Amino acid sequence: MAEAILNQKGMGRFAAYSAGSHPSGQPRLEALTQIESAGMSTLGLRSKSWNEFAAPDAPKMDFVFTVCDNAANEVCPFWPGQPMTAHWGIPDPAAIKGTPEEIARAFRDAFTVLDRRIGLFLSLPFSTLDQLAIKREVENIGCS
Repeated sequence: MAEAILNQKGMGRFAAYSAGSHPSGQPRLEALTQIESAGMSTLGLRSKSWNEFAAPDAPKMDFVFTVCDNAANEVCPFWPGQPMTAHWGIPDPAAIKGTPEEIARAFRDAFTVLDRRIGLFLSLPFSTLDQLAIKREVENIGCS
């Protein structure tokens, strides 16, 4: 969901990618539903391993945000180029067990949190901030 949000709202300023430590092999229907209901494209979205982005030929990353609550307890791969990193702890909606309505609500809640945090991230004045200031701002957003 974060990939779709940042690519849409970033209006070409960023190339966003989402990946996980244990990809399921296909995007969750509930995530695709949230993206589509926000008027965003799901074209090209796929389930990816974060190892794809730690490879030598991976796209250059300037920022890496881990988002699921359990990701903070995992050992992340080495990211080529030493991008700035922050953790945005969000309960993993795919881990929710319950009724279809409860699961849909978990995906909706995660989408809302990601949308707000990405909006804050995009509001940073990147052209006037030095790298240290950006790092502090990203960490502040990650701790909200």
